[in-house]
Order: sequence, then structure tokens, then C-alpha cells
Amino acid sequence: MASVLEDNFEIQNEDTQKGRFLTFTLGGEDYGIEIKYVTEIIGIQPITQVPELPDYLKGIINLRGKIIPVMDVRLRFRKEPLKYTDRTCIIVIDINDTSIGMIVDTVSEVVSIDDENIMLPPDAKTGFNNKYVKGIGKMGSEVKLLLDCGKIFSTDEEEMLSSLAQA
Repeated sequence: MASVLEDNFEIQNEDTQKGRFLTFTLGGEDYGIEIKYVTEIIGIQPITQVPELPDYLKGIINLRGKIIPVMDVRLRFRKEPLKYTDRTCIIVIDINDTSIGMIVDTVSEVVSIDDENIMLPPDAKTGFNNKYVKGIGKMGSEVKLLLDCGKIFSTDEEEMLSSLAQA
């Protein structure tokens, strides 16, 4: 009986999160990430640098005793680096049971975007080949680039991040 209740809760929980995105900005562009991946949002804090990491991986933080690797999303997306301010946030996400911090310029809000308002991104034939974007969400006159959390990191990168998190 408990198993049936747990399964039912998971189904209901997924339904309440479907179509909901945490939105954030990078250099004036609006992005969204599925809320189901987000565990918390924290302000920027001291980051311990780890040698030999790619430049977009800024290092690790200690969040209540848990080591979390931190990525600067600007650098991952090949944008100009920006000095961190009091508006800079770290979005902590969970990918395949590994917590990862994503440094963004600002966090905006949680929005609901219905499936019919999400377009697939243009394909490589049109010159648009961004593996990180899985859709474009339309909200009135605004658009949000919706990230694909499953493709932000390669398998090798996920293994490296997982080993950093277990340090």
C-alpha cells in the first residue's frame, strides 16, 4: 500500500512541476530551467578553485556540509565574463543525483509555459546549433530559451562533477 501511495505522490508531484520553469538572465537574455531540476537558489559565495578544471567550472562550494561543484553559465555559453554582484545567484540543480551550482546574473521568477507555447529550436540547417537549448518558450511578447539539463554536461563532465561532489 505504501508503495502505491509513494508512486501516486511522485506522479502528482511530476504533474505539478510539468511546464514550470525557473527563469534567469544572462547578459540581457532570458533563460528557463525546468523546476524539477532545481533544489535551491543561493546568493553568490566564496568559491574554492580546483586546479585543472575547465574555465567554466569555477570550483566548489561547501553548502551546509555538502560539496557542490559550481559552473559559471556565462562562460559555459561562451559569453563575456561578468563581475559577480549582490544580484548574482547560484541555482543548485540535481542532475543524475549530483548537485551542481549554476552561476547566473539574476534569477527572475518561476513561470508556467504550456506545451503549445514551446517551440523546438531551429535545427542545424538554419545555422542554429545549440545543444543546450531544448525549446523556446513564448510568453506574450517575450521568449525564454529553455535549457536541456540532460545536455549541459557530457558524460565525462558528469563523471568529473560527480567525483568533485564526493570529495
